[in-house]
Amino acid sequence: MSDPQSNTPSSASSTASQAVSPSVSAEEHETAAAVQASSDPLADAQAELLNLKAQNADLADQYLRAQADVQNARRRADDEITKARKFAVESFADSLLPVLDSLEAGLAIPNVTIEQSREGSEDTLRQLKSALERNKVAEINPVAGTKFDPHHHQAISVVPAEQEANTVVTVLQKGYLIADRVLRPALVTVTAPK
Repeated sequence: MSDPQSNTPSSASSTASQAVSPSVSAEEHETAAAVQASSDPLADAQAELLNLKAQNADLADQYLRAQADVQNARRRADDEITKARKFAVESFADSLLPVLDSLEAGLAIPNVTIEQSREGSEDTLRQLKSALERNKVAEINPVAGTKFDPHHHQAISVVPAEQEANTVVTVLQKGYLIADRVLRPALVTVTAPK
């Protein structure tokens, strides 16, 4: 007769091997058993995966909204720049309209005396200078003896003179600045170096 204890382990192992499919190893079976034994980690992992997917979707939505906001801000800034360039001279042109009106009114008078013409020209010149000042256009008109500044002056000739070397002798044509930027340098003659 056979020993009942010797049959028990072999029958138990054969029963276990019958329960495990041939494609699943013993280690995988133990891992599956450990997973089932601990408070269902598969469900925990699936719940965590769902949570991470929700967070990912939320972050992707926030990213897309931020990108749309940036593109909208860029588009608005480009529109503002285009409008600023297009209408930048509007204020300046508005300042010059009274000057134009004065010139047209002066030319419309049929019999103008030289004194009236001169007085009208002086008034129109004052209007023009005022319009330029309102628009931050300033003269560059150095007095004799001023140190030559290559950023604001353009030397046309060098002449001998009784003043310090490299200084302005005469201004041939005034220069102009617009908001501290040279629009046109003053044309000057300067003293020769000694």
